[in-house]
Amino acid sequence: MPPRALSVVARSGTGKTTLLERLVPELGRRGVRVAVVKHDAHRFDIDHPGKDSHRLFAAGAEAILLLSPEKIALVKRVPATPDIRTAIATWLSDVDLVLTEGFKRGPLPKIELHRQARSDTLLCRGAERDPTLVAVASDHPLELDVPVLPLDDVATIADFVQRWMASGDGDP
Repeated sequence: MPPRALSVVARSGTGKTTLLERLVPELGRRGVRVAVVKHDAHRFDIDHPGKDSHRLFAAGAEAILLLSPEKIALVKRVPATPDIRTAIATWLSDVDLVLTEGFKRGPLPKIELHRQARSDTLLCRGAERDPTLVAVASDHPLELDVPVLPLDDVATIADFVQRWMASGDGDP
């Protein structure tokens, strides 16, 4: 069974990475094994020119698996971006929770981050109503049909995530 998955979405510059940097260790202290998937709309390269693995991939290898005592990395040619649910089930089945950064139009349940100074409107409750929204973490009070959590209170957000995980709500 794939792990639970929850997307953290917001406008650029709102603090998605900053929240995840605080939320991942908080959940880890609570015994939750967490993986993070970062959406990258651009081409990226985790390997470096001149390294053997880079040279072999450039030579046409379909995949390169880098193994070390502490980490693994898989670089694989794909014809298109894999479906997020398939990617999670295929490569991240050994964790309890996958948090994604981005994927604002994706199918996974979402927590939207909102800073009043950044925008007056929400992505998931603006012009369109995203039915996958499960909560909003905001720096000011909002009246919504989903829980509104204090953006700078990582313990409260972690409490919500754990309750959400246990509930089974919004399963992919």
